[in-house]
Amino acid sequence: MNSTTIARQCTLCEAHCGILVTVEDTEVTRIEGNPDDVLSKGYICPKATAMGGLHHDPDRLRTPVRRVGDAFEPIGWDEAFREIGQRLRAVRAAHGPSAIGMYLGNPAAHSSSVMYGALLRIALLTRNFFSASSIDQFPQEFVAWRMFGANVLMPVADIDRTDRLVVLGANPAVSNGSISTMPGAKLRIKNVRARGGTVVVIDPRRTETARLADEHVAVRPGGDVYLLLGMLHVLLTEGLCDEQAVRAQCSGLDQLGELVAATTPELMAPHAGVDADTITRLARDHAAAPSAVLYARIGVCLQTTGTITHWLVNTINAVTGNLDRAGGQMFATPPVDAARYGKYLPMGYGAWTDRSGTHKSFRSELPVAALAADILAPGPDRIRAMITYAGNPMLSTPQGGKLDEALESLDFYVAVDMYVTETTRHADIILPPISPLEREDLNLLFPVFSVRNNARFDARVFTPAADGLEDWQILARLVTEVVPLPARAITGRALTGVFEQLSPLRLTAAAIATGPYGVLRRGRKGLTVNTIRNTAGGVDLGPLMPRLRELIGTKDRRVALTPPDLLAEVRAVLADADTVRATDYDLHLIGRRHLRSNNSWLHNIDSMMKGRDRCTVLMHPVDATARGLADGDQATVESAVGTIEVPVEISDDIRPGVVAIPHGWGHREPGVGWTVAASRPGANVNLLHDPTHTDPLTGTAAVNNTRVRVSPTKVPVDIT
Repeated sequence: MNSTTIARQCTLCEAHCGILVTVEDTEVTRIEGNPDDVLSKGYICPKATAMGGLHHDPDRLRTPVRRVGDAFEPIGWDEAFREIGQRLRAVRAAHGPSAIGMYLGNPAAHSSSVMYGALLRIALLTRNFFSASSIDQFPQEFVAWRMFGANVLMPVADIDRTDRLVVLGANPAVSNGSISTMPGAKLRIKNVRARGGTVVVIDPRRTETARLADEHVAVRPGGDVYLLLGMLHVLLTEGLCDEQAVRAQCSGLDQLGELVAATTPELMAPHAGVDADTITRLARDHAAAPSAVLYARIGVCLQTTGTITHWLVNTINAVTGNLDRAGGQMFATPPVDAARYGKYLPMGYGAWTDRSGTHKSFRSELPVAALAADILAPGPDRIRAMITYAGNPMLSTPQGGKLDEALESLDFYVAVDMYVTETTRHADIILPPISPLEREDLNLLFPVFSVRNNARFDARVFTPAADGLEDWQILARLVTEVVPLPARAITGRALTGVFEQLSPLRLTAAAIATGPYGVLRRGRKGLTVNTIRNTAGGVDLGPLMPRLRELIGTKDRRVALTPPDLLAEVRAVLADADTVRATDYDLHLIGRRHLRSNNSWLHNIDSMMKGRDRCTVLMHPVDATARGLADGDQATVESAVGTIEVPVEISDDIRPGVVAIPHGWGHREPGVGWTVAASRPGANVNLLHDPTHTDPLTGTAAVNNTRVRVSPTKVPVDIT
């Protein structure tokens, strides 16, 4: 047997941990952490070991397929692209460019092919563009735009140098960081404490991260905004901020003081579910630490108060002197310095709305919570055709159970995906890219949000089949098919030839050359793709450095502490805080993440599905006992919009009155090509979430803090 080991990265999540892939002949026999990797330093999580299973999975599509009745049959690439072009152009000619919608899933960002996804979006000229961002980080982007003048200026938690780490609605011990890329987060968290620092986790559940912390504060779901307002009151009224320094860096300090003058810890405590003394102490400790960073993520993003909560996170870091300094919130200097140019990109906020007029466009796209309604609502401006790329919105987004009907009603639907999923089973044509192990790449995005500046190369493990196409090649062909071209048979081939010379890797090489470490700035010693490719474990480009002054895009070049729309939203939330709404749903539902699961991606890999059922409803013993439920019992979970059945998992890790169910499950649909996933399908928690329940500023789906009730599942009685 011929054995070889290749160094690359696991691209299944943002961490991009360095891995060593050992291959014997054509089989992956071992995947282990790469100790030379400059960022992950040998760490990997169980997901990385699934890269081989993903590549070898017999259910993964290797050729394009076309739907015929309820089944799919193989089709050649040229025939597929020809039919796609004809049908999409026909829809556009009859109904206009916005009759075609597009959805971009988050795996698209895990390779540099995303640049061709952006190009296809531009070529379509549609207003109906959706992405996973509006079920993910939109509130953080919106706050960065309002405070710093650019949506890409989402600060990174400088975890490796901080004296105090406060984690709010995030679980980096499992996620390894998000919008703060920190592979091996467990060790980094332990190191904060080892060097004499403090770690605090604020979360309704005692998460895997909380188990590593000095303190766990079990906030009430939705209570984060009140806790932070109480902290900010203490910081400003007790004079715990360096006012002169804050005024030099920021604008709006006086208005901020006026806003929080009445948000005392005593008044905020009942709404936060945290006692006033704890709120006060958290504020004082944050101000007193030599350096401190408050880091929040998806747990608070996906609430109706997601945007204002992230604004408060940034604001507390700013007024305590922990913005743009070592150990606080910082900004990376990546090889391709996208953040430098973010201030020049228009956000298109409110340039148009969804069809109901409810949701404003942001970043020139619409929130995905409106997708099903914008397809189904009758009228001449409805979406009649769709393109999805690397996404499974059937399981990952709340659509009120109507997305099945919506996708089936389309005149035409094309998917770029490796599988027949719950979503793509509705497609007319599926175009499968080659597997991650068959690509070579240099990711552009995640170094922008890394906790240490770096550049790392993804080497190809397997040579793809002669007729295999990478994501970007498929997307480039789709661009060729949708742009208006004279004499298409000739000019289409010419344009495809041009795109073939403009691979993402070549474009990345040019961007690196002009970047902060490139040869155009540093001469012969400058960074190149070949240098990165040939350096074991990648290139360490050093710690994060203060640079907000050169990046900021606000008119006065100061941090805007009090954007008017955010102040107005906070006032509205405070005015409504004491309103009591009658409900039959007595529990608060939140999400949770598991180390062996990544949205819906890995449920068809047998090694990732072993062990006990992970799609469960996590309940506190008090709540379970009150409902006559024992561990392992089947329970019915109901909300105002839907019902699912899942097994019960009892634990005192979760706050009483709160239950947690992971998303990405529900592999029960007919026609799905996931054999392993179908054998342990779980339930789709997004059926419980109301798609009209959103963050008012960004339209981000509020899938945390849904009100539910839980009861024993009734066993059907056999009367025969």
